[in-house]
Amino acid sequence: MESQKQVLERLRGAFRSGVTRPVQFRLTQLKAMMSLFEDNEKLILEAMHKDLAKPKFEAVLSEIELVVNDICCTISNLQTWMQDSYVGTNLATKLDDCFVRREPLGVVLIIGAWNYPLQLIMSPLIGAIAAGNCAILKPSEISQATEKLLAELIPKYLSQKCYAVICGGAEETKTLLENRFDHIFYTGSQSVARCILQAAAVHLTPVTLELGGKCPCLIYGRLDMKAAAKRLVWAKFFNAGQSCVAPDYVLCTAETREMLLPFIKEALESFYGSEPQQSPDMGRIVTDRHWNRLVEMLKKSEGKVVIGGESVKEAKYIAPTVVVDVTESDALMQEEIFGPILPILTIKSLDEGINFMNEREKPLALYAFSDESQVIATVLERTSSGGFCSNDGIAHMTLPGLPFGGVGASGMGNYHGRWSFETFSHKRGCMLRGWGLERVNVLRYPPYTESNLSWLRWATTAKTKGWASCSLM
Repeated sequence: MESQKQVLERLRGAFRSGVTRPVQFRLTQLKAMMSLFEDNEKLILEAMHKDLAKPKFEAVLSEIELVVNDICCTISNLQTWMQDSYVGTNLATKLDDCFVRREPLGVVLIIGAWNYPLQLIMSPLIGAIAAGNCAILKPSEISQATEKLLAELIPKYLSQKCYAVICGGAEETKTLLENRFDHIFYTGSQSVARCILQAAAVHLTPVTLELGGKCPCLIYGRLDMKAAAKRLVWAKFFNAGQSCVAPDYVLCTAETREMLLPFIKEALESFYGSEPQQSPDMGRIVTDRHWNRLVEMLKKSEGKVVIGGESVKEAKYIAPTVVVDVTESDALMQEEIFGPILPILTIKSLDEGINFMNEREKPLALYAFSDESQVIATVLERTSSGGFCSNDGIAHMTLPGLPFGGVGASGMGNYHGRWSFETFSHKRGCMLRGWGLERVNVLRYPPYTESNLSWLRWATTAKTKGWASCSLM
């Protein structure tokens, strides 16, 4: 069995050979990835159910279709994305060809997460392949069934010279990070992200961090309460609340809360029945440790449980739970919940809600529910977050054309669609120049004169809209 260093050297040798650069190779690998999903849907669904008791409907949507759509988008557009982008010139560079060429970075490391164990490692891999890189994949060891499946399927469908899966826990990941990579793409917690940044700093390796945080949902003004409750409940309790973009808490007025609660209860019963534990559409918490954390958080909360609250450790089950009378110092507000518990905090005005969100770290997603366009516009204008969606939750991240990523504590960098291709590409600024116009070039050579400086300043300044000012070359 190869050591980590041997695997890395094998992939680095493949990259240096240039095998990943031709567009046809990239397209072939992307089509092979498509076949991986088409041929193994049953195995994928079984793994998802073993790891998270993930309903087939949710697994197909979030782990299969989301990735397949991204592959289709990339295959359709890759040749266009790979074309050189020409830039404007000035008088001094008018006869030169000036363009940006997107080049592969080299050998990249992709570290996945347990909550969407297939999507969160395969989606960035699409970008890595499209950009012409070799890649090492490190699936989450917490989602054991999916980790094992990936280790079996990746070598079967993708080039073993260029792509590899390394399994293991925290120690194996720590050892892996001691090696030099050309880019590291990590999805997970902020605490682990800090360790990855420290390891990357040793080699000055660029990183993309897809983290989480407490994503707020502000509900304000006139709106369809019934529809709002359904969309909120779906987004919050999808995957048993174990989504980095799930609404973490709700901000609304006391009046809105009282109107909203009956519709939330109605939506929950409509979705999962009167006994959610018996519903095949309600997932489970991934491990006993995560279950314990959530139950302890709920016990410490000083809020009032108005819906749910039940839990069964043996089944790693926590009922969809709604908690009211929650304050900003409550246990539920100290960290990302990442489970089926929804606290509702009350505000007196739109300004108070916006200020509350702005006093905290920038979230991965921010949601605003309202029929009043001015409310939506105000929230969008006066807040900052990785992504924004009005009158729905999670939906924005399903569109390949939109960049998905965090800002500040919720992450750095983005991906999906072309954004993945750009993340794994080096934008190389290129100028192709001949030997003509040497009489003009003498203006920049010593001995320097005021006259020559004046001419050069004139020649290198943008004279017309669309012309770019360049250096004195």
